[in-house]
Amino acid sequence: MRVNEKILTEVGTNEWQVVVFYLGQQAFAINVDKTREILRWTGCRPVPDANPAMIGITTVRGEVLPLVDLGRYLKIDTDVELENSKIIIAEFNEIKLGFVVEGVERIYRINSDELDASLTGTFLGENSLYVIKRDDRNIILLDYERIVQAVNPSLMSQYRLDEVKAAKLTLGLGDLDRYRILVAEDSPLIRRQVIDVLADGGFHNVESVGHGKAAWDRISEEDPGHFDLLISDIEMPKMDGFALTRLVKQDEERRDLPVVIFSSIMADDIRRKAASIGAEAQITKPEIGGLVEKVCELLLERSSGKSSG
Repeated sequence: MRVNEKILTEVGTNEWQVVVFYLGQQAFAINVDKTREILRWTGCRPVPDANPAMIGITTVRGEVLPLVDLGRYLKIDTDVELENSKIIIAEFNEIKLGFVVEGVERIYRINSDELDASLTGTFLGENSLYVIKRDDRNIILLDYERIVQAVNPSLMSQYRLDEVKAAKLTLGLGDLDRYRILVAEDSPLIRRQVIDVLADGGFHNVESVGHGKAAWDRISEEDPGHFDLLISDIEMPKMDGFALTRLVKQDEERRDLPVVIFSSIMADDIRRKAASIGAEAQITKPEIGGLVEKVCELLLERSSGKSSG
């Protein structure tokens, strides 16, 4: 089953789509934009010294992909044999892999307002980001970036920037602490990693929030020009990154605030949507060096514009 017949939604309306699947008695969801196709069990070949949840590798149309058993990772007991399971082929953060699940239900169209994060990090644990309340049940949206990094810790090294490269990128910006950067990112892990890599680049005047509405509240309650740059994820509760960017660019006093869309999903249609609402840049999450480079480029342009003005 190819996941390519997406329901069209207007950019910036807070609407997106998820594939709902299940493990045990619990329903889970993954963003359609992270999902490429859904397959029957393909078989797999074991990999030595791998995380227990990384049950092996498989080949799909000539491409070798790792397989992560989500039930095993989440410690959910199942009576379904692997031979009867389904594989969700996912692609994000420039990584392509298969998630093994018991079964796949359907695609749902949801609104960011439906995402409830009140139990995240407490009762739900760090692997769960939100609960979606639908059809008299609770569907859990997982933090897939965190899960993939936990299964393959070497990926965390991508979120570092060496001092020599940082010094070259920031040349000409002067005192870096005078720049105020706002980060809107729902994943606590990625939020911390973005803050850390900005600090590696010398930027310490960084404020972070967990969703788009909180970011807009901060931007709108401060004087225009208070923030020098906004870095925003797309997939967030209350208000997604596209809706946030649209609000910024429609505000006459704040539309010159540079916006960098920093997301794990950067297919061509996502890039076109980001550009159509005025985002100055779109960076895929593993491109940390690219993120800092773009931040420096936009801040330099903004500083030059203010000086000439």
